[in-house]
Amino acid sequence: MPIYPVNGVAYYYELTEPPPTSAPVTKLRPPLVLLHGFTGSSANWSPHVAALAAQRRVITVDLLGHGQTTVPADPLRYSMAASAQDLAALLAVIAPGPVELLGYSMGGRLALYVALTYPNQVQRLILESASPGLADAAARVARTQSDEALANRIEYEGIAAFVAMWEKLPLFATQASLPAAEQTQLHAQRLRNSAQGLANSLRGMGTGVQPSLWDALPRLQQPTLLLAGALDPKFSAIAAQMAQALPQATMAVVPDAGHTIHLEAPHAFQHHLQAFL
Repeated sequence: MPIYPVNGVAYYYELTEPPPTSAPVTKLRPPLVLLHGFTGSSANWSPHVAALAAQRRVITVDLLGHGQTTVPADPLRYSMAASAQDLAALLAVIAPGPVELLGYSMGGRLALYVALTYPNQVQRLILESASPGLADAAARVARTQSDEALANRIEYEGIAAFVAMWEKLPLFATQASLPAAEQTQLHAQRLRNSAQGLANSLRGMGTGVQPSLWDALPRLQQPTLLLAGALDPKFSAIAAQMAQALPQATMAVVPDAGHTIHLEAPHAFQHHLQAFL
C-alpha cells in the first residue's frame, strides 16, 4: 500500500507508470498529479489513469480527511496552507521536479494555491470546476458559518445521512445521467470517507476559510487550462472571470456536462486535457 508520512500525516497515493512500450524515459512528460474534490478520493480518477499514463507517470492522492489518508483531529491541520505544504513535500519525494497539476473542485482550489505558493513545482495547471475562493469578506464569513453548520451535521447524523443529502444538491443533479453502475460506485466511494474527516475538511479548507486568491491570479505564470461544464453556469462564470485575470489561460466549456466533467463527459475531458498537455 503506497503510504508516505508527511508532517505527521500518513498520505495515501497511487503512482501509475507508463507501459514498457512507451517512449524512452527522456521523452516522457512530467508527472501528472490528480487531486479529487470534496467527498472524493483517488479512486475517482480510475477511469482516466490508464490513458493518461501512456507517456507519463500519473499520481493520484487522497487529500486530508478523505480516502485512506490519515484523519487528523485538529481542523487547523486541514488549512489550505498546511495542505499545500503537505502536497509540496510529498511530491518533492515521489515526483522530484516540476509536475503537471490537475485539481477538481476542492482539489482545484488546492492546486491553484500550490501553484501560487510553490511555483517551481508546477509546470502546467489544470483546474476543473474550481474557483479562487470568495473575494468578498462578508461572503466568506457567511460561507464559513454555513460550512461549520454542515460539519456539525455530518458529525451528528453520520456519513450515510450526509452522503444521501449531498447527492441531492442541485450542483450534482447532472450526475443522474451517469450509468447506474457508475452512480453506485461513486456512492460507495463517498461512504468510505469518515464523518470526522469530511467535517474537519470543511472547517479547515472550506471555501469560506480559505484565503481569496483572486488578487493573486495575475502573477500565476504557468499555462493554465480552465474546464467548466456548460450545465454548471456558476462555475462556467467563475472560469470566465479567472480567464480574464490569468496571464496564460485557456478555457474550455464542455457541452452536456455539469460540475463533474471527468465523469459526465469523460471523452471530452480527455480530449481537452491531452490537447493542453
